[in-house]
Amino acid sequence: MSTAFDAGNGKITVPDIVSRKSGTSFSSRASSSGNSQSDSEKRKIVCLTAYDYPTARFVDEAGVDVVLVGDSLGMVVLGYETTLPLTMEEMLHHTRAVRRGVRKALLVADMPYGSFHGDKSEAVRNAVRVVKEAGAEAVKIEGGERRMDLIAQLVEAEIPVMGHIGLTPQSMHAFGGFRVQGKSMEAAEQLLRDARAVEAAGAFSVVVESVPRELAARITSELRIPTIGIGAGPECDGQILVLHDMIGLSVGHTPKFARRYANVGEAIRNAVGAYADDVREGRFPSDEESYHLSSEVRERLLAVRRS
Repeated sequence: MSTAFDAGNGKITVPDIVSRKSGTSFSSRASSSGNSQSDSEKRKIVCLTAYDYPTARFVDEAGVDVVLVGDSLGMVVLGYETTLPLTMEEMLHHTRAVRRGVRKALLVADMPYGSFHGDKSEAVRNAVRVVKEAGAEAVKIEGGERRMDLIAQLVEAEIPVMGHIGLTPQSMHAFGGFRVQGKSMEAAEQLLRDARAVEAAGAFSVVVESVPRELAARITSELRIPTIGIGAGPECDGQILVLHDMIGLSVGHTPKFARRYANVGEAIRNAVGAYADDVREGRFPSDEESYHLSSEVRERLLAVRRS
């Protein structure tokens, strides 16, 4: 799978994302000059999901830093009730489509449930497929301490890893549903251990989902890698939302943290309703929207019909 990669033309890379960590950067760690970060390094990291070619193009052209082909694909595009049924082949298919639409942003793809839960060698092979066949530049792995060895193996195989802690949807049965995580002292301490473990294993960033703001702020202050929040407050180094939630294209419950910036679903219903009315009433297509014969061919055709 070939990818358009030109780091000199505004292409965002894994080191670029790491350098945007609040209060730290590759350059500042490598230099003893004590200079503060540049404005670009201090900017929050903007992440958004995409699952197909046209929306990937729009999202990329709007200037996001990271495009994630999330396993939320299973729910918001394929109509599954959870993310669990999503297969490797479905993830590869949609990541390829997104790859064709993304030119500047860093492209990350989720590892689906079951693709990394067994033999670690098989997990590495699956991750290689996501990079080699689908064109992703990094993979996202759910889980904290229990994923340390796997993350380390993937990094050893030169596959950049974005971690994911807090509410990890693939663990919904263990959690008893989609619930805020880290609310008790014991749970908060476990999430801190998870965050440190993901960093120690070599992940370049970590998604922190559905966690109390204060705990996410603590995690962010402790880590040297960027935190990407989703329902985790504004102190994280970046934010991510599911595109369909953000633009009003989701069906069913929308989480509290998913601010809506448009109502595309309503726009689609209105447009399709207007189209259906025009077809039924004979208003579509109009003469201007129709093709015509030349006058010569039209006269000859009429002559044939009269004869």
